[in-house]
Amino acid sequence: MQLQATYPTTEHERAAECVVAFLAGYAEVDAVLLVGSCTRGKGFHDIDFVALAGPDTSDDAHAALWAGWEAFDADAPALRAVRDLGEFGRVDMDIIDGSFSPDSRGWTSGPSQFELEVGNYVAYSVPLFERGDRYSRLRLDWLPHYGDTLARERLLEARKYCLNNLSHVHTFVERGIHFQAFHRLYDAFREFIQALFIARRTYPIAYDKWIREQIVEILGLPGLYDALVGVLAIGDIESDAASRHACVLEELLEEYAPA
Repeated sequence: MQLQATYPTTEHERAAECVVAFLAGYAEVDAVLLVGSCTRGKGFHDIDFVALAGPDTSDDAHAALWAGWEAFDADAPALRAVRDLGEFGRVDMDIIDGSFSPDSRGWTSGPSQFELEVGNYVAYSVPLFERGDRYSRLRLDWLPHYGDTLARERLLEARKYCLNNLSHVHTFVERGIHFQAFHRLYDAFREFIQALFIARRTYPIAYDKWIREQIVEILGLPGLYDALVGVLAIGDIESDAASRHACVLEELLEEYAPA
């Protein structure tokens, strides 16, 4: 996938220039990254940035950077112009130190954020400013994907939670707790997407949006997308549809992301 900075309006482009100029003034900022849909030519009203700060940045310096950003975000005319574009016009910024590690999770917490963080901050980001080589080293460390040993561990974990949720779908349908059954089916769907990308050694963008783009354009699996379209389509919530659809999703898991 060829990534580049693409701005839906001149207001977004001017905001990006102002954000870079502002953040580059902080010595601890090693890179300013454009992330989100504006890196893939699909931007709308919002625009997202990440400041990559040095791992040795002190708490005081980190707090000062946040305070400076909040003041800048509130007062900068270029950022206000983005907010004026519509209800969802906003400029979002996050600060990261570039240290990525698997996060803890529980049986009902939904999929892990680990692959999403590496994907959005490294694989699908576009550098607008770099000081030194930290961003380049992150790309060398994490691309095209993390190692096979970790991938096997992560796939087994994603499958474990997905299968647990699918099992609970059947139990809750039998008990007549249909909305909870749908909730578990939805979590299993997102965990299936996580497992699918791990199995393909590719980083995801999201588990709840851009599904067509990810399955068809990134993974090149249009047939799988056609099969997934109906998984969450429950016409009668009080029927056994969720259980039947859980069986379909389990079959897809075994076909596309086997242990």
